[in-house]
Amino acid sequence: MRGIVLLLLLLFFKSEAQVTILPYNSVVTGAQQFARYLPKLKGKRIAIVTNITGKIGNTSIVDTLLSLKVNIKKIFGPEHGFRGDTEAGDKVASGIDKKTKLPVISLYGANKKPTKEQLKDVDVVLYDIQDIGVRFYTYISTMCYAMEACAENKKEMIILDRPNPNGFYIDGPVLKNEFKGFLGLHNVPIVYGLTCGEYATMVNGQSWLKNKVKCKLTVVPLQNYNRACSYELPHKPSPNIGSTAAVLLYPSLGLFEGTLISLGRGTEFPFEVIGHPNYSDTNFKFTPIASKLSASPKYLNTVCYGIDLKKENYLINHPKQLNLQWLRTMLLKLRREDFFDKNFNYHSGNIELQQQIKSRINLDAIRISWETDTQAYKAIRKNYLLYKDFE
Repeated sequence: MRGIVLLLLLLFFKSEAQVTILPYNSVVTGAQQFARYLPKLKGKRIAIVTNITGKIGNTSIVDTLLSLKVNIKKIFGPEHGFRGDTEAGDKVASGIDKKTKLPVISLYGANKKPTKEQLKDVDVVLYDIQDIGVRFYTYISTMCYAMEACAENKKEMIILDRPNPNGFYIDGPVLKNEFKGFLGLHNVPIVYGLTCGEYATMVNGQSWLKNKVKCKLTVVPLQNYNRACSYELPHKPSPNIGSTAAVLLYPSLGLFEGTLISLGRGTEFPFEVIGHPNYSDTNFKFTPIASKLSASPKYLNTVCYGIDLKKENYLINHPKQLNLQWLRTMLLKLRREDFFDKNFNYHSGNIELQQQIKSRINLDAIRISWETDTQAYKAIRKNYLLYKDFE
C-alpha cells in the first residue's frame, strides 16, 4: 500500500510542470551587501575562492574589493579556473592573474584543498561562486575543502550566498559512501535543494568535514530569494553551460558524462542536445568541432544523431525531477555493452541506478527506490534552511 501511495504522489508531482524563471537582479546577492561583510575584512589578510561568476554587476568581486582597499593576498580558482576558460576535467594551472597581478592558486587537480602553507599569510577566506545546485558540479566540493582547510588552520571563512537556479526541487539517489569523491563528498541527492550558503551550514552543523572539524563560518544571506523559482544567470557558471536551458537540463544530462553519449560540446548548444554517431534516428544531427571551449570534444568532426532537447522547452515545461527516460532511450537505441563507463556510478552516487536503467523497470519504481534515503536527507536539510522552503 505504501508503495502505491508513493507512486501516486510521484505521478502527481510529475504533472506539476512549470517553474517561474526570475531575473537575477530580483535578488540581492551576498556579495552586494558590503555592510554585512566589509567590517569583517578590515585589517585582515584575505584570500578569495572565486571565478568568473563572482561578480558585482559586471565587475569581478576581486576588482571591486581591491578598489575598496581590501588586502587581498591571493585568489583560489576552482575547476575551469579563475577566469572560467578551462574545459571540464582539464588541468587548471596556478600562476599570476594578468589584470590584478595577484597569485592565482588552482584548487583543481592534485591540489583540491588549500594547504597550510597557502593559508599561512591569510586570516579570512572569502567564497563567492555561482553554483547550480547539483551534487557532481564540483564547485560545492571546492567550497567544502576550503572550509575544511580553514577549520584545520584556524582561519575564518565567509560565504557570499547566491541563488540556486535548480533549487526548486530535490531529486536523485542519495550518494552512497563507496562513491564519495570530488564528484560528491556527502550523502545528498543529485539535486539537493540548497544554496551554497545553506549547504555549507549543513556540512558544518552535521560535522561532515574531515575528522569532524568545525569551520568558523559566516554566511552573508541573499535578500528576496524565492526558492520555488529558478533564476536566469547573468554569467556562464562554466564554459559549456551557456544558457538557462542548459542550467535546467544539467542535472539530468550530467549523468551522461559517465556514458559514451556526446552532450554537444564543440557545438553552439552544449548541454542542450545528446547524440552518438550510431544513434538510429537520423532526424536530428550535429557535428562537434574544435573550439576555444572544447579543443577535443567527443566525436570530433563526426556527425552525431540524437535528440534536440532545445525542443523540450525546459524554460517552461520543467517537470521538477530528473529525466531518466533520455538515458534509457539512448541505451535502448544504441544497444552497446560499453554504454556506461566507470564514472557513471560516481555521478549517480550508487551502483543501482545503472542496473535499474539497464533492467527496464518502471521509471517511477526507480524513484520509489530512492524515497527512504531522500526522506532522511530532507529531515537533515530542513534544519539548515536560511530561506522559505518550497511553496
